[in-house]
Amino acid sequence: MSLLSEVLTGGIRGGTSIEYAALGESVSERAGVVNLGTEGSMLMGALAAYAVASRSGHPWLGVLGAAIAGGLLALVHAYFVLSRKANQLATGLVVLFLGLGLTSLFGVDYVQALAPTFRPIALPGLSRIPFLGGIAFKQDPLVYMSYVTVPVMWWFIFRSRWGVLLRAAGERSEVLTTHGHRVIPIQYISVVVGGMFAGIGGAHLSIAYTKSWFENMTQGRGFVAVAVVMFAARQPFKVAAGAYLFGAALALSPALQARGYGINQFALDAIPYVVTILVLVALGKRRSGEIPEGLSKVFEAPTLG
Repeated sequence: MSLLSEVLTGGIRGGTSIEYAALGESVSERAGVVNLGTEGSMLMGALAAYAVASRSGHPWLGVLGAAIAGGLLALVHAYFVLSRKANQLATGLVVLFLGLGLTSLFGVDYVQALAPTFRPIALPGLSRIPFLGGIAFKQDPLVYMSYVTVPVMWWFIFRSRWGVLLRAAGERSEVLTTHGHRVIPIQYISVVVGGMFAGIGGAHLSIAYTKSWFENMTQGRGFVAVAVVMFAARQPFKVAAGAYLFGAALALSPALQARGYGINQFALDAIPYVVTILVLVALGKRRSGEIPEGLSKVFEAPTLG
C-alpha cells in the first residue's frame, strides 16, 4: 500500500469517531448550545460500548449503550445550562471532568477485558473500485453508517420541518415563541442527541478503531470535534471533511515511522493538531459570519470581574 493510500485509509478510520461527535455537536450548536463536554460524552460512550459489548457479546448492543451513556451525560449539561441558566462554557468543562472521573472509576475492570469488536468488511463490488475502493469500502460497519449519516443529517437540518425548528431555536428563538413553540424542549433534545452521537463516536474509538479500553482514550478528540464544528460552520459535509483531515494527520505519523523517516516523535505527535488547526482556520475565515445568534450571545456574554 502506498503512503497516500495508507494515510487516506487511516484518515477515514481515525476520523470517524470525531465525525460522529462533530455531527452531534452540530445539532447542539444549531440549537444555540455549545457543549465543551463532548469529550466527556465520547469517553462515556467508549467505556459503555466496550463494557456492554464485553458483557453481552454483541458490539451493536455496545453502540446502543454508548449512545445512551453519551446522551445521559449531555443531559446533565442541558439541565444546568437550560434549566439553571449556568454558563455554557464552564458547565461543559465541568461535565467533561465528570465524564473523565466516572470512566476512570468504573473503567478499571475493563482495561484488560476482552470484548467483541467490529472488523473491516469489504463491500462487494465497491471495494474493487481502483484506488478509492480499498480506501473507502474496506472499513468497519460504523464507518459505513457514517457515510449515510452525513447526508441524512444535512437533509434533517436544511430540508425538514424539525430542522427549521432546530435552526430557529439557535438563530431566532423569539420567532419560535411567537408561533407557539417552546424553545427549551427543542434545545434539550438537541443537546441530548448531540451527546448520543458523541457516545457513538466513543464507541467507534473503543470497539472498532483501537479495539480496547484505557483511561482518557479520547485524548482531546472531543475538543477537536467542537473546533471542527465551529470552523466548518456546522455544515455536515464540511464537518466530515474536517474530521477526516484530522484522521489523516493521525495516520501520517505511524505511516512515516513504518517507512523509516527520521522525524522527531514529538513533532509527529503534534502533526494532527497543527495541520487541522491551520487548515480549519484558513477555511473558517470564509464562514465567520454564519454563527447562530444564540451562540454569539454565549461568547459575547460579559464575565464577572
